[in-house]
Amino acid sequence: MSTDSKTYILASNNKHKLVELKRILEPLGINVVTARDMNIALDDVEETGTTFAENALIKAKATSERTGLPAISDDSGLCVDALDGRPGIYSARYAGENATDKDKINKLLDEMTKVQSEQRTAHFKCSICCYFPDGNIIEATGVCNGTIGFEPVGEGGFGYDPVFMVGEKSFAQLSSEEKDKISHRGNALRNLKEKLTDFLEGNK
Repeated sequence: MSTDSKTYILASNNKHKLVELKRILEPLGINVVTARDMNIALDDVEETGTTFAENALIKAKATSERTGLPAISDDSGLCVDALDGRPGIYSARYAGENATDKDKINKLLDEMTKVQSEQRTAHFKCSICCYFPDGNIIEATGVCNGTIGFEPVGEGGFGYDPVFMVGEKSFAQLSSEEKDKISHRGNALRNLKEKLTDFLEGNK
């Protein structure tokens, strides 16, 4: 399948990610679907990369090869300066394979018990990869800087959002629209749209 295909597959069944991608890419005439939408079963892919970008590429490449469609995947996580960048690529498994968001937050706060306010800097990072069946690759990155709070605040979001502070508010206190404007994934998606627009224009 050529790079002018208008159907791209998301290497995830996450509805939130699908909505975000559709909003960003539909203006380019791109229809984003999931494997579930197409009744395709994707094999679990082992994320053996040492960076977010490597893991995003692994997932996108495997999905494209399985479906024959351009595939988009992302990998993201929280990097805390006082913890030498942890949990990083292990953000989802930081407190164990079956840990809840609360478990992960509690582990993070326990590790930072003695870390003072000025040393609690952190950032969320998101790497997105679009892999085409012909081997072309587009990669985009987004970052959001903030600090780690001393306790969870807010009811929204997921993962580490209740303890990731941007100014006076946590990610969990922001509306979806407010978060999208500054978040690592929002920044990465806008970067992807810009790169993908240039790529598609050059392949007409």
